[in-house]
Amino acid sequence: MNKMLTKSVLGIAGLAFTGGVFAGPVAAHAAEPVHASPVAVAVQADKPGVDAKALIPHGVQGKQSKIDLNDEQTGNAKAIIAATKKAGLPERAAVISIATSLQESKLENLGHLGDRNDHDSLGLFQQRPSSGWGSPEQITDPAYSTTAFLKGLKQVDGWQDMPLTDAAQTVQVSAYPDAYAQWEQQAADLVAQHWNS
Repeated sequence: MNKMLTKSVLGIAGLAFTGGVFAGPVAAHAAEPVHASPVAVAVQADKPGVDAKALIPHGVQGKQSKIDLNDEQTGNAKAIIAATKKAGLPERAAVISIATSLQESKLENLGHLGDRNDHDSLGLFQQRPSSGWGSPEQITDPAYSTTAFLKGLKQVDGWQDMPLTDAAQTVQVSAYPDAYAQWEQQAADLVAQHWNS
């Protein structure tokens, strides 16, 4: 593990145990880990003012997954983008956030799932009230949950220069640390499409 990532993980670890930066994936949405190397990327930046290179600065890592989104999922992606802009963060933060939500919930604002729940994980990012992310009502508010995720992301030293899966994993502390990478292309496409809409 490189020194910068080790420092980031150790810095977040204190927050994870005191403030709650732990959210594991729901078993129903968990994916096999992605083992991959960088591949070329073609972001569909059809909107003016979106820097395609800033969306995926390192190229995507490995095989990419994609799902068709319904209106609710698209609305949740737009809510993540709006919260990212409100926080004053760049498009890359929105890409990381959307990719994380695609892995954790498929951009669905999940409530309690009974036996399929990973502990008490809820919302777009599968955040846990018992870990200090907020109340169930807060965590299932897309703006709140995104702001909470971004707060954790901002505490990761050098997140802007990390591969997406490393930045997301440092915040989420998932049992599937490489799984976030598979959503980078779709997340970048969504940000390119909706950042200026």
